[in-house]
Amino acid sequence: MARAQYDREEILDRALELFWVNGFNGSSMQQVVEKTGLKPGSIYFSFGNKEALFKEALERYAQRNIGKIRTTLDAAPSVGEGICRILDGMALEPEQNKFLSCFLVKTQLELAHNGNELYAVAASALRDVEALFQSALEREYDDETSRARAASIMLHIFGMRVYGYGKDPVARMRGALREGLPWLPWSD
Repeated sequence: MARAQYDREEILDRALELFWVNGFNGSSMQQVVEKTGLKPGSIYFSFGNKEALFKEALERYAQRNIGKIRTTLDAAPSVGEGICRILDGMALEPEQNKFLSCFLVKTQLELAHNGNELYAVAASALRDVEALFQSALEREYDDETSRARAASIMLHIFGMRVYGYGKDPVARMRGALREGLPWLPWSD
């Protein structure tokens, strides 16, 4: 068996960039070849097919972002302050050049009509994010309140991920977060 002559993590990051911008259906194998620099045979040998490569890139993205959320929550003086930092950070993302919404949300929206394995991976990762918020909230609230507030946070996140593509959305999103989640300890 031939040994891979490339950095798998780098290839996944390149594929992730392509898929994040274009989505699954909008990314051709030719684009994958161009973006990764691999020959088609190497892609198929190493990853199986475009769907398997997309799935691995999606899982990589999910784990990175779940790790960031966990780190922010753990480092904050309180769960509420951690959640505020996370949400305010998301609200500021549209100010970045070439804003891209959450890859998980984009995938779920793109593939909702299919209900295929890629959709299931994105949906599962988003449930993991919600479970992480719920678990953190359970440090300060009862189970029912934590579950309801975690769902509310996710609804706000989904909205921001779409609303962020609008014109000058940052101030409106930050205001809406404070209006919609008044139980959080917003600093301004």
